[in-house]
Amino acid sequence: ALTGMIRSMVLLITLLGTWFIVQTYFHHRWKVISLRSWLGEAMPPRHKCGNQKSCPQNYFAFKIISGAANVVGPSICFEDVILMSSVKNNIGRGLNIALVNGTNGKLLKTGIFDMYSGNVNKLDAFLQEIKVGTIVLTASYDDPATKMNAKIRAHFEELGSHHVKKLSFRDNWVFLGAKGLMDKTPFEEYIKNDRKTNKYEGWPEMLEMEGCTPRKMG
Repeated sequence: ALTGMIRSMVLLITLLGTWFIVQTYFHHRWKVISLRSWLGEAMPPRHKCGNQKSCPQNYFAFKIISGAANVVGPSICFEDVILMSSVKNNIGRGLNIALVNGTNGKLLKTGIFDMYSGNVNKLDAFLQEIKVGTIVLTASYDDPATKMNAKIRAHFEELGSHHVKKLSFRDNWVFLGAKGLMDKTPFEEYIKNDRKTNKYEGWPEMLEMEGCTPRKMG
């Protein structure tokens, strides 16, 4: 009976000790968290499109992510609005393009162009209709170039692309240009489909590009 009493006492002391430690620890943690919240340190500031930096006045924030192989679709974010993504169900194989008004940042239209087995004339017409001052955001998915011809490449070069002339089967490409741009855009990334360096068996790794593009004034 004495042994049983000792065991019960030990168990009680252990439980009380544990409770005390837990109370003290969590009370202390809660005070630290509360103090941080009060000091405004709890969360780092969130920037538009989840970017690492905020953009200066009269600049638009953007993030373009290419597709990963033929499995994960691309996404295009502009001024904290997702314009194209798998969730919005408005992306597809080939080139995913969003047109944005360069003055007010409003979405004008989106287009999906199958560059493996689609009709390239549809892309030609789409690019021809772009008005001066329009920002063009492009993300590749699966294959961006099988059907690409000299005419299409010339359209993209006019929008400021440097890499479109060498784009080929299953390369990955993200691009932000504008109609009426006199020079090459700084916002472009390209990675070649190369069996020796591919992250996925038949495709290169996903590309992600973020930045701030100037608002067209006047």
